[in-house]
Amino acid sequence: MRKLETIHEFYESRHKWIPDEIRNSLGHFNAFSLKYPNIGEEAEPLEYGRREWYNIVLVYGGGIFQCSGKEYQVKNHAIAFTNPFTPFGWLERNKITKGYFCIFNEQFLKRDKRIIEFPPFKTNVTPFYELTRQEADAVESLFNKMFAEIQSDYIYKYDAAKMYVEAMLHITMKSASYEAKNKSTHTASMRITIQFLEMLERQFPIESPHQTITLLSASDFANELNVHVNHLNKSVKEVTEKTTTTIIKERIALEAQTLIQLTDWNFSEIAYSLGFKEATHFNNFFKKTTNLTPSQFRNI
Repeated sequence: MRKLETIHEFYESRHKWIPDEIRNSLGHFNAFSLKYPNIGEEAEPLEYGRREWYNIVLVYGGGIFQCSGKEYQVKNHAIAFTNPFTPFGWLERNKITKGYFCIFNEQFLKRDKRIIEFPPFKTNVTPFYELTRQEADAVESLFNKMFAEIQSDYIYKYDAAKMYVEAMLHITMKSASYEAKNKSTHTASMRITIQFLEMLERQFPIESPHQTITLLSASDFANELNVHVNHLNKSVKEVTEKTTTTIIKERIALEAQTLIQLTDWNFSEIAYSLGFKEATHFNNFFKKTTNLTPSQFRNI
């Protein structure tokens, strides 16, 4: 299994360019059609591994999709959802006749995290669903609307894109395939990792400079979950391939970016809300994680 593929690597290796918003660590959304040589008779398998982004893919034809150690056979039309914590790939793509996919990162969602709270994006839920022709065509229509929006000058085009993503989720969750498959069990490591991630996320968003997060370390979360910190660390590493501390720092850094971009709070207020006792500690943390000072990031 390959190492985590970053969104930078996705664009560099497949499209030979990097959008400006990614270079500047901002939110990103895009949609694509699957074309030769990625589908069709000469298509090679897609290497199994984790990607840094959220992904929705719709395919027609046949194929074998791999996700979280399982294989899923495409019979006629299927949709799959992946998140940054689940490895996936395609063991067989040469029977896919057409398809579409969209990608987005967590920064794109900013304060509206509703989309990734839907079950198909959860680590413990089956990510792959067969659709009827009518359902698949409805999702295809939404992809075509996405393409039109992205090419337009409409100022709220990415809000419209979020709406289309939600519509895809609802089509999927109303399907017979979803009802039949959404009963799978998951490992103890997955359960504790999901509990940790949900507890981490409940600390956000920060709505006031007087609000401060209190769970800052692996030990803090282990105490709240009533498990030994070593057990938490092992479980999280097994599922996400990241340390507990890394995930905590990444989430704090993401909230810091949001607060710097969307509020007029001074950096001392942001530092306090994110659990830093000194603004200098926050400045050093932010520079280390983004390669920019808070001032530089605010002026992007």
